[in-house]
Parts: sequence; structure tokens; C-alpha cells
Amino acid sequence: MENTLQLLSGNEALALGAYHAGVQVACAYPGTPSTEILENLARFKDIYAEWSTNEKVAMEVGMGASYTGARTMVSMKMVGLNVAADPFMAASITGVIGGLVVISADDPQIHSSQNEQDNRHYARLAKVPMLEPSDSQDVYDLMNYAFDISEEFDTPVLFRTTTRIAHSKSVVNADKIRVVKNLQPAFLYNPQKYIMLPVNALPRHTKVEERMIKLARYCETFPMNQVIWNKKKIGIVTSGVAYQYAREAFPEASFLKLAMTWPLPQKMIKSFAAKVENLIVIEELDPFLQDNIKAMGIKVSGKEIFPIVGELNTRIVTESSIGAGLIPESEKSVVLPPAEGLPKRPPLLCPGCPHTGIYYTLNTVGQRTKLAESSTPQEPKLIITGDIGCYTLGAYPPHNVLDTTACMGAGIGQALGMEKAGVKSKVVAVIGDSTFMHSGITGLVNAVYNQGHITILILDNHTTAMTGHQEHPGTGVSAQGKETYTVDIESLCKGIGVKDLKVINAFDLKALRTGLRDSIDKDELSVIIVRGACAVQVKKRQNPRKIDVEKCTQCGICLKLGCPAIQSANGQVFIEPTLCAGDICGLCEQLCPQKAISA
Repeated sequence: MENTLQLLSGNEALALGAYHAGVQVACAYPGTPSTEILENLARFKDIYAEWSTNEKVAMEVGMGASYTGARTMVSMKMVGLNVAADPFMAASITGVIGGLVVISADDPQIHSSQNEQDNRHYARLAKVPMLEPSDSQDVYDLMNYAFDISEEFDTPVLFRTTTRIAHSKSVVNADKIRVVKNLQPAFLYNPQKYIMLPVNALPRHTKVEERMIKLARYCETFPMNQVIWNKKKIGIVTSGVAYQYAREAFPEASFLKLAMTWPLPQKMIKSFAAKVENLIVIEELDPFLQDNIKAMGIKVSGKEIFPIVGELNTRIVTESSIGAGLIPESEKSVVLPPAEGLPKRPPLLCPGCPHTGIYYTLNTVGQRTKLAESSTPQEPKLIITGDIGCYTLGAYPPHNVLDTTACMGAGIGQALGMEKAGVKSKVVAVIGDSTFMHSGITGLVNAVYNQGHITILILDNHTTAMTGHQEHPGTGVSAQGKETYTVDIESLCKGIGVKDLKVINAFDLKALRTGLRDSIDKDELSVIIVRGACAVQVKKRQNPRKIDVEKCTQCGICLKLGCPAIQSANGQVFIEPTLCAGDICGLCEQLCPQKAISA
């Protein structure tokens, strides 16, 4: 018998589980912690996998594929579901034909996000079923159920993971084989189902409510909702990775482990609660389970004991339980404290990053260091609205160049809003090429249409660097490695109506300074495309720079670049050759007033 055991991360298990479940179309926009799902699926050549322009588009492509009968999966991080919310809600009303599974990868602790949003609420809002795995085996097994539930109940299914589930590895018995149910997808005429005019949408809403009643009955016998009986003094309701922490902290408690967390199995929960002395919910982030169990008229504790902010872990669960008197103080000694003495790594742009030059220029032109060092709030000489990407690191010292960062594509709209509100300072918006494709184009259209007088910097490093160098419409390569059409940013900007358009080499400090000053001094909308390859993707490096200590006066100007390769020790500035990007950069050499830096 073939050995089917594999060590898989949650994202790897999710991709394999979807493949074995017969997925035919997969769409996504990269975002930690979801990115590796599509990357793993794209390796299978008998499915269609795409990096969509953004999550809304991914959801719409997924809906279209599902309507033909093809099993389809759409994956994104939790804030991506905000972008996709419009078609996601529409998919709940229209229903599906082929199974449609929507992956929301939540990010408790904000490892790589702008908030700790708990997307379990979307299941209740959209009135769709939701599944939550507690390890990689659960992930793999639940994928088959997800597609089956979707098709049986004519509904999209929300599949929620979190960072720890997505990236942690555990052994998986991948014992299924791929079965494709619909080998010849086809679209059948049915306007009452697909065309959501009011005359059709109202009857469809009735069907959604009827669907929820059927799902409520189904979840009572869902086989992956499990009761684990032990001592009945404490009964714990939990789901996801919190189950793992709870089992370690309460080895003798009884558990109701929920894998289907919406709708909730009310009879099962009430029966479990009736048989234990104290009912506790252990869950990360919001009291989603706790509040809904309370609404059933059941006495339950949860967020009174465990934190509502950040990730849980065994230590936090144990110490919180000791504080509440649920676990004796003697148990504290068995919980390992956080590791100490680990070196800290400050958030910095990479050596040779193409964003460094423009950020140094923005800092000097806008006097940002002086502003950052001031103890009183004041209006900047340049207001700089930021966006989501590697370049968000420009908010940190020594650059200090960003004033806002909200969500994908927001920087251009914010810049226009400030200018139209009448601020006296010049306003500059900074956005990356992938984010521009994602949701910056509409902001630019709006700024041109409404005659904005802002400067927009498009930092084009020809990749989606923040999430691991995925392709996008500006790279000309598909998710499955095929050459395709390359969207030309210059032509796009000109077609929208931008008159003042510049393309500047990211590593030419003089050109950056001249171009930036020219654009911000003009009384019109300007776009500067700052173009340079991502340093991580440049494979060949040569001629690392070094400092002539005889010429160096320790002025410290080169340190203002914030390049990790430029360091100072014992009163001497030096360049670490193993970090230096060499000929692909050369910013420090251009900057040094003493000409002390050379190859």
C-alpha cells in the first residue's frame, strides 16, 4: 500500500486537499498568510490558476467559473475579503452550481497586516456556512466537505484559516485521489438565479433563509464537529488553532471541538453544556462563539478570562486560566516562558532596494527627519500618503517619509482628499506597481477626472515583492509561469489622461531630486514612475562598495539611506560586502560628499 503520509503546512494541505477534491479553477491575490495556497495549486497543470488583479476580481472570476459547474476556489487574506465583499455577498444570493470555496486567511497578532480583523463575522453577515480547521490534517479533510456542502446547499462556503494554521506543519494522511465531477463545464440559461434584479433577488433571499435552516440541521451531525469527553468539571468549546492550545492547557477537561462554526450546532452545544459544570469558550480575537452561545440562553465564560487582542498560545491560555482560578498555580511551572536573548531585527528595506533612493529624496526635499524629531505636531512641508507594500517600511527611521497607510490603493484617494480640503502643503502619494494594478488605477482615474494637483509616485520594481515576488499584470507572466500580455503603466497613465508623466531610474539620485522638485512645483497632477528591479530578484551581484577610511570624515550622510549594508562600529562607518548590492545600486557612492565610497 502506498504511503500517503506527508508533512504539510496548512497552506500546502489546503492546496492538495482542494486538488484531490476536484478543484478546476483557482483564483487569488497574494497576501500573507494566504499566498502559498495558489502557489502550490499553480503547480498542477490540469487546473486553471491565476493571480487576479485584486480580490474582487478573483471572486468574480470564481463566481463565473462556479456558474458553469466547475469546482472553484478563491483565496485571500482577511482584509482581501473586504475588497471582495460585494461579489461575495452577491454569490450568497445567487448560489452556485460547481462548489465555490472562499478562503479567508486571518492574521491574529498582525504579523503582516494593518488590523486584526475577525472574518468569522462575514459568514453570519453573508449567511453562508463556515469551516475552521485546527491543524493540517483538518485542513486537508475539510476541503472535500467544503466543496460537497457548497454544491449540496447551493452556497459559497467560507473556509477560515489563521496564520498559525497556514504556516505550521503537521503530518497529513493525504489518502484521497483526485476526482473531477464535471469534466465539461457549461453555462445553462437561468436568469432567475443569476440576474439579481429586484424581481429575482427577493425570491433568492427567501431561498437563502431556507438554506440556513437546512444548514442548521446539517451541522448537528457534521462528522468533524467532535465531543471529546474527559472530566466534566470544565467543558471547553473551541475551534481552530485555539483547540491545540486549550488541549495542552486543560489535559483533563472535556471538549467540544467545532470544525463547522457557522451555523452553530445548537442542540449539540446545549447537550454538551448540560453535562459539564463550567462552560468556557477559548477562541482568538472576537467573542464570536461566546456571544452566539450566550444568545442560545447558555451560561458561558470566555473573553472575561482570555484576551481579545492578539494570538493565543499555551502560555497565555494557561496563565489566564490560573488568574481566573481554573488551573492551580502549580501548573504555571510546566509552561515554557518566551525565549530570551534573541537578536532583534529592525524593519528595514533590503540592501539595494529601489525604494531607498526616492525615500532619501523625499526625506531631504520634505525635511522629514526634522519633522520626526519635533516634539510638537506640525504640518509637513510635503504630506506623503502611503500604501500597502514593502515601501510601507519607509515610515520607519531614518526615512520617516509616510504620513498615512490605510489599505490597498488608498494613498491616491487620500492625497486628493487632502488637496481638495485645502491643505497648504504639497501632497505626494506613494504606491507600488502591484498595488497600482490592484486598486490604484481607479484612484488615478478619479484624481485626473477631478483635476487634482497632486504628485503620484508609482514605485515599479516589477513584482509583488511584499508577499514573495508573485507575478501581476505588469510583469507579463501568469501564475503558472506562462508568458502573457504585459500591461504598460506609462500607456495606461497616458490613456487615463495624465499629461505630466516621468519615468526615472530608481538608482539615479540626481534625476530623482530634479524630477520630484519639478513635479511638486507644477500646478497639475503629476505621475512619476520610479523604476528599478527588486534587489532580492537580482541574482548576479558584483563590485560591492567599500569606504576609504582616509577620505571618510564620519559625516554620517550615507547612514541616512537606511541601507543595512552600511554600518557603524567603533566610530567608523563601513560597508558589509556580503550585504552590499554592488553595481545594481551605487546610491551611497553618489551621495558621499568626500567621494570616499567606490567599488
